[in-house]
Amino acid sequence: MKRIIWMVLMNLWYVPYGIYHLLRMSSHPERYSLEERFAMIKKIDNRAIKGGRVEIEGHGLSNLPEKNGYILYPNHQGMFDVLAVVQMMTRPLSVVLKKELAEIPFLKQVFACIGAIALDRDDVRQGMKVILQVAEEVKQGRNFLIFAEGTRSKNGNHLQEFKGGSFKSAMKAKCPVVPVALIDSYKAFDTGSIKKLKVQVHFLEPIYYEEYKDMKTTELAAVVKARIEAKIAEADPQA
Repeated sequence: MKRIIWMVLMNLWYVPYGIYHLLRMSSHPERYSLEERFAMIKKIDNRAIKGGRVEIEGHGLSNLPEKNGYILYPNHQGMFDVLAVVQMMTRPLSVVLKKELAEIPFLKQVFACIGAIALDRDDVRQGMKVILQVAEEVKQGRNFLIFAEGTRSKNGNHLQEFKGGSFKSAMKAKCPVVPVALIDSYKAFDTGSIKKLKVQVHFLEPIYYEEYKDMKTTELAAVVKARIEAKIAEADPQA
């Protein structure tokens, strides 16, 4: 919370301007292209990160597929994860989020601008609709981020179980799956510190449909988790 307050204080002159454009675009997203909306969100994101004294160290950007229509699967450490990944992206990215976040002021407008999709984890029927919707949008060239752990880890750089159901959209879309290793992202908002911080974002080699088409979703989940764990162990031996 301290770092969030610091982000706002360091951007006081920009806040009215940023909120104005956020509200304008989120109220009528159909009037703007996804690229325009994402560029505006990324500008706000960049200012927040700089003001919050966080440095994002990106690796493996060349691993992102050249064509749109893929899904990123990062480990989940906290609310800062999306900020870190978005700053590294050169093309629009949407997110699948839990419905509890969909109505939070400011976040609601951000998610509207990037075309995020809310998931009710207690509603199986709605969950299937989301899976199909994401798959269809990915086929049409949209890029998505899905947290396969379902909820953030409370154990630093250590991962929780990756849920097989999170990979059903990728299976149906037959799209590239890109594992993403986040390191120290939890320190941004969960430690109560505003000291300078470096967060690492590692985009790993994509897993193409031909490689996973004969796997079960649980097997693909295990592969993605193992690759992320290996990268974290390599980049941060103390993890």
